[in-house]
Amino acid sequence: MRSMALCVLLAFASLGCERSTEADSGPKQGSAALKPAPKASKEPIRSLPQVNTNGLDDFGEGIWIDMVNELLSPCGDPVSVARCVAEGRKCKKCVPAARYVARLVDDGYARDEIRDIYRIRYGEDTKVEKLSSHDSPLRGSPMAPVTIYEFSDFQCPHCKIAAPELKKIVEESNGKVKLIFKQYPLPMHPKAREASKATIAAHKQGKFWEMHDLLFENQERLQTANLDDFAEKVGLDMKRFRADMKSKDADKKIEADLAEGRAAGVDSTPSIYVNGRRFVFSPDQLGPYVREELDE
Repeated sequence: MRSMALCVLLAFASLGCERSTEADSGPKQGSAALKPAPKASKEPIRSLPQVNTNGLDDFGEGIWIDMVNELLSPCGDPVSVARCVAEGRKCKKCVPAARYVARLVDDGYARDEIRDIYRIRYGEDTKVEKLSSHDSPLRGSPMAPVTIYEFSDFQCPHCKIAAPELKKIVEESNGKVKLIFKQYPLPMHPKAREASKATIAAHKQGKFWEMHDLLFENQERLQTANLDDFAEKVGLDMKRFRADMKSKDADKKIEADLAEGRAAGVDSTPSIYVNGRRFVFSPDQLGPYVREELDE
């Protein structure tokens, strides 16, 4: 079993550039206790043919058995994940949930951490954010069943690392995953807002992703004077680009995305939501998570 690289509390912080405001100084909402599945007279289910646990040692397998017999079905049925799978119930999320728990155990998470992480993804008490895709750049097929929302800052080094990972996931999904980009320039990054305006102006000419990729590739050169050079490089109409950058629409779009992010609890960048639920790991773990979503 691999040792855990980062504790779950760091994962909850999104491992990114943090927003610092007075509103953030208050107490954080604690983790709600996850209700265990009702006690059953039957013995715990110790194996599920649909779930490969060969990578777990005896200790890890014991944790997995405990967890899948304790955690409730993702569909809200009053049965455990294990019993949901074993009885072939209609809930399509049970098998991916059991595999998810096995992956968390393999990554070295302890029982209490698994309970919290499972609740964020499958708990009934966890809010599913209804984020808007209106007038936001989209990468991938509009009809894709899995939607990733990313709140990002062009001057944030963690966002730069995440960008190619997100692009890869969309491109390798065969049309099953789409990415929607949200502007979230942080006050701590003085060049981020102008960079956001440059991509908004590029979006009006159908060149958002070209500008997006170029800005992250040149993150150390985001001075306003360089933005014209980047716009010329991606082939924009320069007169229109400069006008759109200075327009009120650019500021309105940024403020709308910031407001939506704050309402969803965004406190750092990149903040990622998969089908409306907050993704609490580093972006390099997004691939397996998305595959589990597709298994449903």
